[in-house]
Amino acid sequence: MINNFLLIFTSLYTILLFSGCTAHLMDPEIDFEPPVYVEQMPARESEQDFVSTGSIFGQGDSPLFSDHKAMHVNDIVTVIISETAKSSSSGAKQLSEADSASLGGGLFSSGGGNAAVSAAAGHLSGLTNVGFGADSTSSYKGAGSATKDAAFTTTVSARIVKVLHNGNYFVSGKREILIDQQKQVIQISGVIRPYDIDQYNSINSSKMSDAKILYKTQGDVDRATEQGWGTKTVEAIWPF
Repeated sequence: MINNFLLIFTSLYTILLFSGCTAHLMDPEIDFEPPVYVEQMPARESEQDFVSTGSIFGQGDSPLFSDHKAMHVNDIVTVIISETAKSSSSGAKQLSEADSASLGGGLFSSGGGNAAVSAAAGHLSGLTNVGFGADSTSSYKGAGSATKDAAFTTTVSARIVKVLHNGNYFVSGKREILIDQQKQVIQISGVIRPYDIDQYNSINSSKMSDAKILYKTQGDVDRATEQGWGTKTVEAIWPF
């Protein structure tokens, strides 16, 4: 009796322990450690010596008359994501088919006056005068329609990852927001032209080539509205 009680207690404790650990691991978190590229970049010295060349327009990284636009690797550019998708389609299809076939039996008749031949011909006619008829019909009718109207607008700051040989920039950016254990992740990447960056160091996502935009949420709401992996696996392999 005592052994059974200890076994049940140990099993319940193990289940509760793993349930608590699993629930904690499933909670969304944000890592506030600096990105790898920030750690790899050397820090700028607090004091720098500039050699005056006599110019009144200024020297250094921020001259007096210069556009404050991203121009180098790891510079920041603001990407304005404004995507809309509208589509409407409808289709209808109707098929019909009707077939009819008939086959009549042959008749035998006697052209002479021989009674025996006439009797034999009448007997054969009675056996062969069997007709065959067949009718078949089929029809199909289908219709479908789909309408989509979606819009997504936000702003993400991206950094220049690589300056291409033709002068274009490959940029990549990510933003994570965690509010009340609900995590929102927005990620973007693509190729932009420096000429499309406006005076406010911003660019619209519609001017990005090979743009990839990701938006997802993590948390209790996302887990409650998503099927479990076991159900997805069964539905994927179930043939019926």
